[in-house]
Amino acid sequence: MAYRPKNTQERILHRLRIAKGHLEKVIEMVEEDKYCIDVIHQSQAVQRALEEADSVILENHLKTCVVDHIKKGNVDASTEELMKVFKKKHVGEVVK
Repeated sequence: MAYRPKNTQERILHRLRIAKGHLEKVIEMVEEDKYCIDVIHQSQAVQRALEEADSVILENHLKTCVVDHIKKGNVDASTEELMKVFKKKHVGEVVK
């Protein structure tokens, strides 16, 4: 039976631990001079695990912080904050 995290924090930590395990494997593979394509595949697994962790974090943020901000009338601030996250992801640079 697969592990089923109970709450958001456990879900996030579970994903991050998966990423950590994959990253440790990538490091080991590089140290052992493994086949480049195999290293890339393992590295991609790290990236997928981090993306999944980000997704859970974002979902939680939307359901909690953003809802609270909107209820308090801070729609523009919440929207701007989220847009910075997406711009940073797509452009690959820090948006201030």
